[in-house]
Amino acid sequence: MGSGDAWLGDFSRGPAVFSLYRLGIESGGHPLGPPEYRIECDDGAGPREICRYFDEPESVPEWFGAWKNDEWCPWILQQARALAADPGRT
Repeated sequence: MGSGDAWLGDFSRGPAVFSLYRLGIESGGHPLGPPEYRIECDDGAGPREICRYFDEPESVPEWFGAWKNDEWCPWILQQARALAADPGRT
C-alpha cells in the first residue's frame, strides 16, 4: 500500500473481510485521472489485493488470482462502489 492510499472502510461476507482503498499517486493513481480503487481480502490468511478498478462507467475491473470469475465478484464490486460513494456508511 502506498503512503498516499486512503482506507475507505470494510465490508464482509462469511469469514472474508474486504477492505477498500482509494489509491494515491505513490500507488499509481493519477491526479487528473479518474479515481482508482484497490480491494483487499482477508479470509484468515492475511490481507491481499484481489481487485483494482477505476471509477468510470466503461471501466473493467481487474481481478487477481483465484478471484478471477469468482461468483462473489459482482457482489464485492457492488459493495465497494457503494462504499466509495459514501465512505461514512455503516
